[in-house]
Amino acid sequence: MKNSLKNIYDFISDHLYFYRPDLEISGEKYNSTLLFSLLTAILQGKQLIVGEPGLGKTTSAEYICSVFYQIPLGTIWLSEIAGHPEQTEEKIVGRPNLGLLNKGIESVVWSNFVQLPVKIVDEINRLPETKQSIILDGVDRGNWEYLNEMFINDEYCLFATANYQDLGTFTIIAPMLDRFDVMVESKHPGANISYLIGPFYKKDELLRHERYEKELNKLLNSRLPYKTKMERTEKVCEKFGKYLKKKGLKPVSKEERKAIQDQMEKLELDLDANAYLRTLISELSFCYKYGQKRANEKCEEGCHFTGYLCHSIKNCISNRFPISIRVYAQALAWLLGEKQVNIEHIKTVAPYALSHRLQWKEEFVATHEKEVRVDPLPIYLAKVAVDRVLERYGEQRESIKEALAIGYSVSQGEEIALLEGDHPIYWEIKRDLGEL
Repeated sequence: MKNSLKNIYDFISDHLYFYRPDLEISGEKYNSTLLFSLLTAILQGKQLIVGEPGLGKTTSAEYICSVFYQIPLGTIWLSEIAGHPEQTEEKIVGRPNLGLLNKGIESVVWSNFVQLPVKIVDEINRLPETKQSIILDGVDRGNWEYLNEMFINDEYCLFATANYQDLGTFTIIAPMLDRFDVMVESKHPGANISYLIGPFYKKDELLRHERYEKELNKLLNSRLPYKTKMERTEKVCEKFGKYLKKKGLKPVSKEERKAIQDQMEKLELDLDANAYLRTLISELSFCYKYGQKRANEKCEEGCHFTGYLCHSIKNCISNRFPISIRVYAQALAWLLGEKQVNIEHIKTVAPYALSHRLQWKEEFVATHEKEVRVDPLPIYLAKVAVDRVLERYGEQRESIKEALAIGYSVSQGEEIALLEGDHPIYWEIKRDLGEL
């Protein structure tokens, strides 16, 4: 199954999405947008893709989802939501069945966006803040409500794109940003590669199939029960998958997707990855003065940990962050054929899971925003932060692991004195054991 995923990555990079590698893992080079899009599809995750207009933000997600979920490109196009100020709940989620409504019966016609496992929101930051709330609960849990009915997805992933701020964009609200597991940038491939795109512009026809697109559209618009509709939809997708195999692709069936997820979940973090992740979380949540970071409380004077991340950020990291980083690190380790998740996997995923979730203090931004870099500022700042914590962890690795082990022993009733150390992680251990 790993070969199927690598086949998808290679096929799209060779034929459909042109890029420069911007990520190196275990000596191999990857493109972060394409790699994380593949992981998002595998994990049924949520990904925000930012960048300049026309650099493949939406198309990269469409290609990955088309192959991975065996859905023709035309069907995916029909299910996408366009971000704009006039967007309504009826266009996004569903509308009343007017024929039945005239008879006094309330019934919902669900949108393709809600029904399909592939969900793409194009230019999400062109939705006003109030309208972003329409999809907030649905993208988080896969539960969609309209009138007195509910539609629950048993399998789904979300991709949203966002151009950089201009006169037509709005702020993406913090609760929405936090629901994205990772954020990546779709970068320009460079002049020499961009020059070659013209002759290959119609290559996406490889993922089109008019007959299957019509069959799927008819099914999605039918009044069949949800379970029956999804079973028949999957059968059409399987036929499209066989068509793709003839083109040299190895699509992934629903059963294989479930098997891959089960294998990924079984991968454990090794001791260093476990300890480093806890160290990182402690710096993103701890406050010596107020107990924890809070966006509405400024810890300027009397802060004990001025040299740590907690002094450079305004907000507290959410509980979604460790979930995001853990599952994406497991997926990356599985894809690379590793038996455990190690520090390199955590370090690779962390900046992309952090960049959209952190609110930096002005001093930290001012210190780094003019530095030479290849990433957008939020991702670059997150990489700087992750590297600094890794450096601090390297200096105290054995002490931190020993403190965590002792903390666990004390929590089990053993009488052992805690180690002393000048890092938030030691204070967190003491707090857990009731010593603070």
